[in-house]
Amino acid sequence: MLASTVDLTEMRTERTDGALVLHTTLRLELGPAVEEALVKGVPVYFVAEAEVLRDRWYWYDRKVASVTRYYRLVYQPLTRQWRLNVSGEPLSSAGLGGSIAQSFDNLSYALSMIRRQSGWRLTELSELDPDARHNLTYRFRLDVAQLPRPFQIAAGSQADWSLSLSRNLRINPDPVR
Repeated sequence: MLASTVDLTEMRTERTDGALVLHTTLRLELGPAVEEALVKGVPVYFVAEAEVLRDRWYWYDRKVASVTRYYRLVYQPLTRQWRLNVSGEPLSSAGLGGSIAQSFDNLSYALSMIRRQSGWRLTELSELDPDARHNLTYRFRLDVAQLPRPFQIAAGSQADWSLSLSRNLRINPDPVR
């Protein structure tokens, strides 16, 4: 494995409990430079974003909903554990805010939590116009801006640190009316 890679293997929406919910599965592999930084205790941040847009022929598409998930992955050498924080608001080294944290014994278990994003509530069904066409734009990236400054400089010249993905999906109209 020479460089970090990310690809989308599954992306689907479903209508559950009066809401539009997103399920995604990523094929995420970290390159040696990213893994080495993690083993040295450098936190790595990932961002997943989803936008629901309503098609409009006469103007730009209207944004119906926009949600973001932030991930912070770090190795803690004293406990020999991987710690993953997940939050709906930006995470920083100054504070982890209202994040949910979980510890793992190895990196592959921690990455499996990032790879599978299920039950992600996008918007209420009442916000979707049943007579309009809607699109979902999904983006996932490694947030280089959160890295310590020396890593930000090195990230510009190493393929391991350029990790991003963007996909669109047409949301099927509600079959039940």
